[in-house]
Amino acid sequence: MVNYFSDTYGMIEVIKKDPSFARYFELPFTTTILNKIELYWWGLNYNSKEFADKIIKFEVEEITEEIISAAMILRKEHKKRNLSYADATGYAFAQKKGLLFLTGDRQFKDLAGVEFVQ
Repeated sequence: MVNYFSDTYGMIEVIKKDPSFARYFELPFTTTILNKIELYWWGLNYNSKEFADKIIKFEVEEITEEIISAAMILRKEHKKRNLSYADATGYAFAQKKGLLFLTGDRQFKDLAGVEFVQ
């Protein structure tokens, strides 16, 4: 089985049951606290506090200093892509852990190790 890191975009599409993401509905994924924060914000605005509380009931992986460094170097090297801290950190995390980075975010479409879904 392929192991995935899902960015917030991917998690939202799975929660919304977007047919493009159907093959990921039941797959386990890894993410970080930064994506959990973004997901909560989306849930709060999309629906309600109760909904947001419910959708973030999952464990996240630790962001190490090595991943922070790799993420900020990536962000600097790809400055024109205007990557967020959370996205750059997630991508660096996936790269360091040998996971596919699941997203529908066009900024990552042509990067190695990305499973881009439209």
